[in-house]
This record gives sequence, C-alpha cells and structure tokens, in this order.
Amino acid sequence: MSSSVGPEAATAVAPYDVLVVGGAGVDTVVRVDTLPVPYADSYGVPPIREWAGHTGTGVALGCDALGLSTGFLDFIGDDPQGALVLRRLADSGVRFDPLLSPDGTRRAVNLVDASGRRTSFYDGRDPLHLRMPPEHYLPHLRRTRHVHVSITHFARFLLDDIEALGIPVSTDLHDWDGLADHHREFALRADVVFLSAAGAGERLAGVMRQILGEGRAEAVVATAGAGGAYLLTREGGRMPRHVPAAAPPAPVVDSNGAGDAFASGFLYGRLAGEDLEECARYGSVAGAYACTAEGTHTALIDAPTLMEKKDEHVGHPVAARP
Repeated sequence: MSSSVGPEAATAVAPYDVLVVGGAGVDTVVRVDTLPVPYADSYGVPPIREWAGHTGTGVALGCDALGLSTGFLDFIGDDPQGALVLRRLADSGVRFDPLLSPDGTRRAVNLVDASGRRTSFYDGRDPLHLRMPPEHYLPHLRRTRHVHVSITHFARFLLDDIEALGIPVSTDLHDWDGLADHHREFALRADVVFLSAAGAGERLAGVMRQILGEGRAEAVVATAGAGGAYLLTREGGRMPRHVPAAAPPAPVVDSNGAGDAFASGFLYGRLAGEDLEECARYGSVAGAYACTAEGTHTALIDAPTLMEKKDEHVGHPVAARP
C-alpha cells in the first residue's frame, strides 16, 4: 500500500510553472580512467560517491534553480536512497510530494571517465502494476502551466488526464532508438520531445521526423553532448538544424545530468515565450554549465547567469544532417 511521505501531503498545492512526474533516484558514481573499462578482476578507484539524481530530480532542480515554481510527483522507497532524495530536494525550492513504493528507490551505478563521459547501469525496479492514484496527482495537475513526464512506466497512466486538462507536455526519451515500444507512447503524446542523439545513430533524422509525423510534438530536440544538439520543428523543414554546443565556463568534470539541465533551460525559454531556436540555445548553455562540477545535478545555472552566458553563445541553429 502506497502512502504519502513528502512535506506536501497535508498542505494546499500552490501554482506551478512546471510539474515533473517520475524520475527520482540515486546515482552511485564510480570514477574510472577510460570507457569502456577493460576487463579485470578488480580495479582501485577514487572514493565512490552517492548523489540524489536521475532525470526527474535533475529537471525539477534545474527548473527551480532558474526561478520557476516547480512541483515533483513520484514514488520513492522507505530506504536510505529515498532519504537521500528527500534531503536533497528539501534543500531546494522544489515541492516534492512522493508516494511510498514497497519496491524501493530507483538507483543507478554510473561509471565516469576522466573526460566526464559516463556509462550508466540503471535499476528502475518499479513493478509494472505500480499506479499513482488520481486523487494524489489531479490537484497538482490542475495547478500547473506545464508538465514534464519522465518515461517511468506509471507515468504513462497520467497522460490521458494531462491531455484532458489541456496542459502542455514535454518528455525525455533518453537513448531511444526509435524502435523500443516502451518509449513510443511518450514520444507521440508530448509537445516537446528530448532525446539523446546516441540512441538512434545514423537514423536520428528519421526518428525525429517519425516523432513529428506520427505524434503531436511541435519540437523534437536531440542532444549530442559536446557536438551540440539538433532541433526539428514543424515549420523548419525536413532536416534537423544543428544547435552549436555552448562552451562550458570551466573544465568538464562530469556529464551526469547535462541532458536534464538542457531540458530545464529549454523549458525556461519556452515558458518565457521565446521561439524554439532560442529555447535550444538556452538549453545548450544550461547543459554545458551542468558539466563543470562533480556529481549529479550539483552545477545548476540560475536565470541571470543563463541570460549572460546565452548572449555569449553566438552560434545559431543551421541546417545540418545529424
């Protein structure tokens, strides 16, 4: 039986700019010299660290750092990892209202090399029967301007109510290859779709067109790390436009959370009424900033810094084949 464990359980819900659904968890970060790691029986590594992380936490914290009123709904466990998530969010302005999952808090082990690249081993652990009761999420949905839905399985069952309420939706498909069924409903029912360019490889442009052609999205954004990003819109032609990467303001240390920061920056621009290309520039700057500190979601850009750095990011989207 799920029960509410967050500070919002007995309080009225204030209006949100962004409500994030799903995607809380804990990252265990292991520093390695190179990726992939050659096989060996054991390696000595620097101190292993744990951070409250995962995509929903990152988007929520990123939006909050930018001054957006942010809510967050999810399941966590009554375990040390859940307590870590609660402590991290309590230190922010995010209004987190989780329910208790008997299966525990999601977690991942991330190998991070000297250049900041990572490989993640993800333990999603939610059972397929997990559902969030409408009486828990509907009061939150009715008070938000925008919903960002993580691709956790339970979150798909909120999409009908989100659509019925007419709330704009974004999602992040991460490394979707355009084929896996789990991601498809999220891809086709969101207004803004983020994904990693790595998942689809040479088929990326086709996958982006598929999302626009079969779904409701007005923009699909594929992030490519130091290679920048690609933006495809309904008015922008058949080929994605390249968005140059922003220069990080300090050496790259850890890329964990960079995609979440990109999404937060993009949503900040969108909610401010900027055009989609400008939103992509905001995302690029926020993503680069996130790579400059160790750990997940520890380098969070604020709005004044974003505006300052955005003006230094002089690259504009141009037609390109990803």
